[in-house]
Amino acid sequence: MDHAFSFLFLSLYFSSLLHPTVARGGEQRSKPSDYIDKVYSGSVRQLFEENQSETRLDIARGYMTNSDLEKAVKAFGRRCSNISRIYSIGKSVKGVPLWVMEISDRPGEEEAEPAFKFIGNVHGDEPVGRELLLLLANWLCDNYMRDPLATLIIENVHLHILPSMNPDGFSLRRRGNANNIDLNRDFPDQFFPLNDDVGMRQPETRAIMRWLKEIRFTASASLHGGALVANYPWDGTLDKRKDYYACPDDETFRFMASVYSRSHNNMSLSKEFPGGITNGAFWYPIYGGMQDWNYIHGGCFELTLEISDNKWPNANELPTLWEFNKMSMLNLVASLVKTGVHGKIFSSDCGRPLPASITIKGINYTVEAGSAFADYHRLLAPGEKYEVMATLPGYKSKTTCISLEEKAMTLDFVLDPEVRPKGNLLQSVCDCSCDGKSKHELVEFFGRTYLEIFLVLIVILAFLCFLLKRRVLFNHLKHRQSVGPKRSGVV
Repeated sequence: MDHAFSFLFLSLYFSSLLHPTVARGGEQRSKPSDYIDKVYSGSVRQLFEENQSETRLDIARGYMTNSDLEKAVKAFGRRCSNISRIYSIGKSVKGVPLWVMEISDRPGEEEAEPAFKFIGNVHGDEPVGRELLLLLANWLCDNYMRDPLATLIIENVHLHILPSMNPDGFSLRRRGNANNIDLNRDFPDQFFPLNDDVGMRQPETRAIMRWLKEIRFTASASLHGGALVANYPWDGTLDKRKDYYACPDDETFRFMASVYSRSHNNMSLSKEFPGGITNGAFWYPIYGGMQDWNYIHGGCFELTLEISDNKWPNANELPTLWEFNKMSMLNLVASLVKTGVHGKIFSSDCGRPLPASITIKGINYTVEAGSAFADYHRLLAPGEKYEVMATLPGYKSKTTCISLEEKAMTLDFVLDPEVRPKGNLLQSVCDCSCDGKSKHELVEFFGRTYLEIFLVLIVILAFLCFLLKRRVLFNHLKHRQSVGPKRSGVV
């Protein structure tokens, strides 16, 4: 009997070592409910300590229900209304709103600041993120103007927090959504057209894609469970082999992942992942992931953060998980303004902000400046030299070499408009605002004015000519009346 027990224990132990391998991946097919309850609810230790016949309600004890989460989000919005805005980006399959908390000193307003988003509960059976993100929001509210890091983030970043991307999967205690689709395999893929059918895309996926069209996010992170590592692109490979596949900003992503890992209590001490970070394809390839799509199509540097060895740990472990991950989350958001290159781009002839593009020599990736303020926020690994170039059609490109240290650098560009000869005049392509009117508008205004004056002068001249002619005719008739009619000769 003792040997049988020992064999069972060792089998479960070694299976738990393999558990992190299915954190990002796993299978999309549905599993029996008892399998979910036992395997995804926690570790081997919990399986032995707890009643093996526990119900789904027992597994969720201590976690917020979807209704509780909605109440907590709205309560936060009321309590911290001076630095927050609550809005929804859409609904789940079952109609549950996907609530977002925006945290900023000027929420809802467009500013020349970077934006960061946290997304939790991408997989329904990984609920730790939704709990930690509520704790993060309330900590920032409580410590604004009291803690330097909280104040730095609130005054210099627009932070958007989506606690649950998959509320239906959470209520069903399974990985996929209500349609049993893994949302982290539902995005358009760069290598394979598996998700190109828009009609088959899940509503939660479409909501995220619309979100990135509405807000220009600089960086992002999604919170998962089942391992302890910071994962970065690429997540897949062209040949589907498990291999390190670096994206153009590999060094920057390694730096970002290390910011999170080093700030964590024990992530960087991992024996499985050196430094607590990993390239997704090197860990194991996935396709249709949200992380790669953000970087390719959203201009957003996203990490996939595995923040808990257990997918669904006991709720009494949440305070410890919060303490282990708090500084990592804060430092990752703060890195948007504490490192990298930031600036604005203007036109040289009248100072108009230009929505130009920023490129780095040797890195095949473009960052677009904002349309309102022409601000750009280019994340880069510190300690390197870079050649930064600003370009915009109709303007002469400019390039500057910089040496980026540990702190952020401000680098503004002033671009000269290209000029083209037109007659004896030089025509500028600048459509810039000068005293409230663009040059094009001013030219049109004065052109119309001169034409109207010319036409009025012609009318006046014609009228004067008419009066003059009438006056001459009148004088001629008056003279004839005074001298009488001429008589014919009569002998």
